[in-house]
Amino acid sequence: MDNARWERGQPNWQGYRYGVLWLGLLVFRGLKPTSYERSLFMSAFLKSAAKNGAIVFQGVGKSFARHAGQMLIRERLMLLLRNRHAERFHALREISFAIGHGESVAVVGHNGAGKSTLLSLATGLCQPDSRRVTVHGRTAALLELGSGFHPDLTGAENVCINAALMGFSRRDVRRKFGEIVEFAEIGDFIDEPVRTYSTGMMMRLAFSVAVTVDPDVLLIDEVLGVGDLAFYAKCQERILHFRECGKTILCVSHSTVTAMSICDRALWLDHGRLMADGPIAGVMDSYTAAMAAHAECSTQ
Repeated sequence: MDNARWERGQPNWQGYRYGVLWLGLLVFRGLKPTSYERSLFMSAFLKSAAKNGAIVFQGVGKSFARHAGQMLIRERLMLLLRNRHAERFHALREISFAIGHGESVAVVGHNGAGKSTLLSLATGLCQPDSRRVTVHGRTAALLELGSGFHPDLTGAENVCINAALMGFSRRDVRRKFGEIVEFAEIGDFIDEPVRTYSTGMMMRLAFSVAVTVDPDVLLIDEVLGVGDLAFYAKCQERILHFRECGKTILCVSHSTVTAMSICDRALWLDHGRLMADGPIAGVMDSYTAAMAAHAECSTQ
């Protein structure tokens, strides 16, 4: 591992300004930067962005051990003693990007491309194998449906626990509790165990907690599709309000329409590698064209 870590930092724009001035001077003089100079600029930019961007990935890699099946403890010990290691699946390889405060970014790619792993790294649920992930501000995440909820606790108890994990005091929770329940529209079920909830009710409560605690960064992993159309429209309206308030949004979506309605920029992942990063229209065109070509090849 190469100094792998997930951290939070403090804003500082000085290094970024110097890099932009240096690159602008080269362009003004009609000089084309060499590949070495461009790599130096990108390195300086990412180091500076790590101090002021909302979410910054710097050459991040993440892998998981492949398991052929269940193994007894003695079998694992034998593998360790024989210095044999399980084959690794590389979910992400050398991922670098910076998302500024107030940006709304979609992550697209086929199943298994590394999208959910990227969000897990951004939330700090797992650590990178190499390099660094930096996040600034309070983060709220909607990842796997029901994640962070204990099935045997009531909805009200889960609300208190989730809000506390996001840094809210008991007083803040009591003040926001009515707003959370009202937005979720689950009525008296708030006092029932979460195991009795439907998938739609669970998603409503999770989204309500995430948006009511007023996070600086909102991470969404394709969970809004389980709700009804009316609540889906309500969620989109709240997300657009977040954008207007200058919040940072990073979402995973297989729906081109949803992604383009929420985000202005997109990241395209393919087998753990970053294929494109730019305005969402151009990235979506490249992604859909590649998927169409892949589908055509597979049918032949």
